[in-house]
Amino acid sequence: MSASNPASSAAPPSLGSDAKLIGLVGLAHAISHFSQLILAPLFPWLKDAFGVSYTELGAVLTVFFVVSCAVQAASGFVVDKLGPRPVLFVGLGCLGLAAFVYALAPNYWVLLAGAVLAGVGNGVFHPVDYTLFNRKVAPTRLGHAYSVHGITGSLGWALAPAFVVPIAMGWGWRTALAAAGVLALVVLAVLWFNRGVLALDVKAVHKATGQGDGAPAAGTFDFLRIPAVWMCFGFFFFYAMVISIVQTFAPAAAGQLHAVPVALVAICLTVYMVASSVGMVAGGFLAADPSRCERIVGIGFGVAAVFALVMALADFPPVVVPVLFGAMGFASGIAGPSRDLLVKRSTPANASGRVYGVVYAGLDIGQAVAPLIFGPLMDHGRYGAVILGLALVQAVLIVSAFNVRRVRREALPLPASA
Repeated sequence: MSASNPASSAAPPSLGSDAKLIGLVGLAHAISHFSQLILAPLFPWLKDAFGVSYTELGAVLTVFFVVSCAVQAASGFVVDKLGPRPVLFVGLGCLGLAAFVYALAPNYWVLLAGAVLAGVGNGVFHPVDYTLFNRKVAPTRLGHAYSVHGITGSLGWALAPAFVVPIAMGWGWRTALAAAGVLALVVLAVLWFNRGVLALDVKAVHKATGQGDGAPAAGTFDFLRIPAVWMCFGFFFFYAMVISIVQTFAPAAAGQLHAVPVALVAICLTVYMVASSVGMVAGGFLAADPSRCERIVGIGFGVAAVFALVMALADFPPVVVPVLFGAMGFASGIAGPSRDLLVKRSTPANASGRVYGVVYAGLDIGQAVAPLIFGPLMDHGRYGAVILGLALVQAVLIVSAFNVRRVRREALPLPASA
C-alpha cells in the first residue's frame, strides 16, 4: 500500500497531506512538552512523599535535560541514517514508560532513573520533527508547519499542570503520573495507526518538494565546521533560558514585586503560553518570506524585552501583571516560526537530523543552566534582578539572531570531505 507517502509522485504534496503530517507531528511535539512539565507541578506532593528538598527535586529536572541534550545531539545522526519514524516511536514509548516509572517510584533514586528514561525520550523530537517538515512539507507551507509546531509545544506545556494537579488532588500523585503515561501511549497508538503519513522516502520527497536538492551533505561531521550552526546553538541556549525563567521563576518574582495575589500569579504562565500560541499563528504568515526571519526575531524579542523591563521597573496594579505576561508571550510567539527558519537556512542538504539535533541541544543546556543562575536570586529575594535578567537574555537573543545571519556561510552545500 503506497498511500503512506504523500510525496510519492512528482506533484507537490497537497494541502491535505501536509496538514495531516503537520497535525501528527504537532501532536507528538505536544506530548514531548507535556512530559517535560508533569513533575514540577507535583513537587509539593513529591517533597513530602520522599522527604527531599526542592533543590533535590530540581536536580531530577537537571538530569532530565542533561540526558535529553546528549540524546538530542546523537539522535540526529540516527534520524539521518534510519529515518525519523522509528526514532519518533521509540521516543514516545520512552516518555510513556518514564511516567510509569515516576508513578511507581519507591524512593528518590528511582525518580532519577525515570528522569534518565524521560530524557532519552524527549531528546529525539526536534531532529525527528524538523526532518519530517523539511523533507516532506511543501516549502510554501513550512512557516505554517513551524507555527503549528510551536503552538502545540506551548499547549503541551500549558496542559501538563492542568492535567496532573487535579488528578493528584483527587486520587494522588501516583495516579496523576500514571495517567500521564497512559496519555503518552495513546498518542503513540494514534501515530502508529497513521504511520504511513510519517514514512520518509528521501528520493521521492526530493522530487516532489524540492527539499534537500543540491549536493548531498559531505562528511558525517562536516556540518560542525559551519559557523552558523554554532551561532544557532548559542541562540537556542539563550532562548531556553528565557523559557526556563518564564516557566519557573518569573511569575513568582513578579508576584513578589507587585503584591500579586496567588490566584493571579498562578495564571501568568498559562496566559503567557496561550498568548505565545496566538502569536505563533501570526508568525507563521510572517515567516513566509525567509529573508526577513532575523528581523522578525529581533523585533519580537525586542518588544518582549521592553515588557519585561516595564514589569521590573514600573509600578502598576497587580492585575496588570498577567496582561504583561500575555503581551510578552505574544511578542515572543510571533518570533517563533522565524526562529526555526534561522536553523533551516543554515542547514546543508540531507543533514537536517544532525543539524537540528546539535542546535536544539542548546535548548536542553539552557534549561539546565538557567535554574543554577536564577534560583539563587530567588532564594535571596532578588526578584527585580530575575525580571531584569529575563529582559537581558531576551536582548541577547536579538544580537544572536543577527549574528546567525552575519556568519551564515555563502553557499550550502559543504565541500566534499578529503
